[in-house]
Amino acid sequence: MTDVRTASATHPAPGVLSRIFRTEQDGAPGDGHEQVVLCHDRASGLKAIIAIHSTALGPALGGTRFHRYASEEEALEDALRLSRGMSYKNALAGLDLGGGKAVIIGDPTAKAEGGDKSEALLRAYGRFVQSLAGRYITACDVGTYVQDMDVVARECDYVTGRSPEHGGAGDSSILTAFGVFQGMRASAQARWGQPTLRGKRVGVAGVGKVGHYLVGHLVADGATVVVTDVSEAAVNRVRAAHPDVEVVADTQALLTAALDVYAPCALGGALDDETVGALTAAGTSVVCGAANNQLAHPGVEKDLADRGILYAPDYLVNSGGVIQVADEIQGFNFERAKNKATRIFDTTLEIFTRATSDGVPPAVAADRLAERRMREISALRTILLPGARRP
Repeated sequence: MTDVRTASATHPAPGVLSRIFRTEQDGAPGDGHEQVVLCHDRASGLKAIIAIHSTALGPALGGTRFHRYASEEEALEDALRLSRGMSYKNALAGLDLGGGKAVIIGDPTAKAEGGDKSEALLRAYGRFVQSLAGRYITACDVGTYVQDMDVVARECDYVTGRSPEHGGAGDSSILTAFGVFQGMRASAQARWGQPTLRGKRVGVAGVGKVGHYLVGHLVADGATVVVTDVSEAAVNRVRAAHPDVEVVADTQALLTAALDVYAPCALGGALDDETVGALTAAGTSVVCGAANNQLAHPGVEKDLADRGILYAPDYLVNSGGVIQVADEIQGFNFERAKNKATRIFDTTLEIFTRATSDGVPPAVAADRLAERRMREISALRTILLPGARRP
């Protein structure tokens, strides 16, 4: 059972508060969150939510997303969903860390540019993270960057993803993309018998923080790459580095292209009924990308499997970034972190093997393996150590 320590919510949408507390009956981690904290600082304009899903394996580690949510309820839903995903991601990555996530509500551009992000706001946020005394460790996510984490760290000891000059690991997108590439190589091994994308046509939706690094790996491996992004600047950066990359107008055009592999690398919910239908019609064989929470609703994973599309679970293949920032906790060493991220290849193959053996989609096999690790390691707390108090 999840230990719900504290939770608070103001005017939650119907059913949201029940999701915070709900637990599974079989002892596996459910949607139940240990702690949800609303953070409000009037002086700086900060409105944030920190969601701690589980500390079964250790302190909760997860990034801070800065986004213009339509409502506080939407922000809360996102924080709950993302933090749960971090529990599974950290467990499957073999880390001794639980799952958490934070969201800041607002325009992530700087105040000088008309947005909401400011030094005062980030430092106020850092003080809220500090108040949790290490139960939650933050890092970068959509809308936040290495420089932002340096500012947060001026008020907080529990920050990763800082710049190298401040003792941090730097841009976690580097190993996130590397890990997705390892997952894609494993997918190619499972689908076509060779761990390479050479001669395959790969579509990348979103070439921002992670996607443009992924394109580099694919081009070096001999793949034909097709990209799209809502940001013209992001597309131009890829074009400048890789002139042979093909660009299409939007995601719909990408989905209907003749792709072997589709890589969603933007925001979540990329795989819904319409998308799966388009991928099937286009003859796509593999889905493997960097975006979090790609499955728009339960059942999409089965639909993909039933249509013969091999889906590499998102939180498995995109865990390179969290492996990188987690390594920062003990004093960052890039080669050590990269070696850990290389193991994503083997774990992905293991998930595919388990899925075939159990007759379930890979997403279900991945969930089962992550839940088993959380359950088995958290059970060690029943072994009382000298001088320790029983929880």
